[in-house]
Amino acid sequence: MTKPLSLLFLAIFFQLSLAIFLSFASITSVQADTITDLLGGASTADTTPADNKVITTDSSSQSDRKIRVRLQEIYTELDNLNALSVSVNKSVVTIRGEVTTAAEELKAVTLAKQIEGVVEVENELVITRSVEKRLETTWNKVATLSKDIANALPVILIALVVFIVFWILGGWLSNRQGVFRRITPNHFIANLLGQITHLILIIIGLVLALSLLDATGLLGTIMGAAGIFGLAIGFAVRDTVENYIASILLSLRNPFQVHDFVEISGKLGSVARLTTRATILIAPDGNHVRIPNAEVFKAIIINYTRNPERRFHFDLGIDVAQDLSEAQQLAVDTLHNMEGVLDDPKPMALVDSLGDFSVIVRVYGWVNQEQFSFSKVNSEAIKQTKQAFDDAGIVMPEPIYQIRVTDNPVLSADAVTTVSEPSKPVKEEIAKHRVEQEADLTPDDTAMDQIQEESENSDNENLLSPQAPTE
Repeated sequence: MTKPLSLLFLAIFFQLSLAIFLSFASITSVQADTITDLLGGASTADTTPADNKVITTDSSSQSDRKIRVRLQEIYTELDNLNALSVSVNKSVVTIRGEVTTAAEELKAVTLAKQIEGVVEVENELVITRSVEKRLETTWNKVATLSKDIANALPVILIALVVFIVFWILGGWLSNRQGVFRRITPNHFIANLLGQITHLILIIIGLVLALSLLDATGLLGTIMGAAGIFGLAIGFAVRDTVENYIASILLSLRNPFQVHDFVEISGKLGSVARLTTRATILIAPDGNHVRIPNAEVFKAIIINYTRNPERRFHFDLGIDVAQDLSEAQQLAVDTLHNMEGVLDDPKPMALVDSLGDFSVIVRVYGWVNQEQFSFSKVNSEAIKQTKQAFDDAGIVMPEPIYQIRVTDNPVLSADAVTTVSEPSKPVKEEIAKHRVEQEADLTPDDTAMDQIQEESENSDNENLLSPQAPTE
């Protein structure tokens, strides 16, 4: 599985775990209050009036007594509030006593404000720090929470099973590559369709699981959080995602095929593989060249293999006193009579420029790369043209340099090294090698053998496909 989709699956799994935990807290309102209390509850009690009440001008001891009795009856029916004392004077309620949590304090004040006729509530409650009472209260809350979770456990397990079943079903369908390859012959795109199918089934399982937990309202939150998480991951692995997208585009329309000799961003080599991250070339010197696909997609690519006919050229310096037309014709005739040089397109020799001490003639010829080696034919053409010029007496002048003599002593005869002529057997051996080299113009298969070995030893699938459209 590719890295971007793997990170997305991880984000969904993390958000599902969070959803299940939040579902525990939303089963009942009592359970939610319990979790809040265990985490510390509210820091302070809200003393803001519930609404803007109109204060009546009528106030009596009888109305104060009704307020006190009614509020005391309510506190008596509630756990942890039945020990509170209430006093009312002029419709102002004063609450005294001890509570164990800030949530209980807030509840007591809120209930007092809801009584009709209450003008203000004076909060004189104290949160107890008694270890015994707090342990007892905490134990009761844990017991209540455990009971609520136990009651909801069957539904949670069913939701979890539904999610796992859809996850496994999506994985099984994504591995049925034969179905997806009927849609597209490109193996990489078929694999991508399988992963998308897996992701869709995971989302369906997630929606069904949240529906069983009656927590579909969390779905928007989960997907939003997953989107933020995916965006953060996208920035973190931006280059990886860019290379992955470039791999998809390159696999849809292949700019080259395996064994093609190409130049990408100045790097020469034979194409070995196209992976989900990079393009692997085998350089002419045998080294592996790894170019990120994002760079390949944006680069200028020169494919020397797409057209089997390729032109070579080389320059010859001719003495200014020589007949240029004769030199041009001799170079063209030499290439015509040479093996490996095509007759159509025809070879030609053009006067290119006037040098400092010679006229530059540029010679052109064409090679069929499928039958002959381009570099060997080019080398042989230069060698035979030079030999033909020597035999015809066409002078290729050497550079002329002006030497300035100083007062330095002349080198002695002992300091001069002489190079002796090769012996006759050595000359014959050199001539033999020349003949063998001239006869061998076949393409070099070294790079092809390395590409075959690379393909056999690699664990990654090659995204280059002969069935894919080419550019």
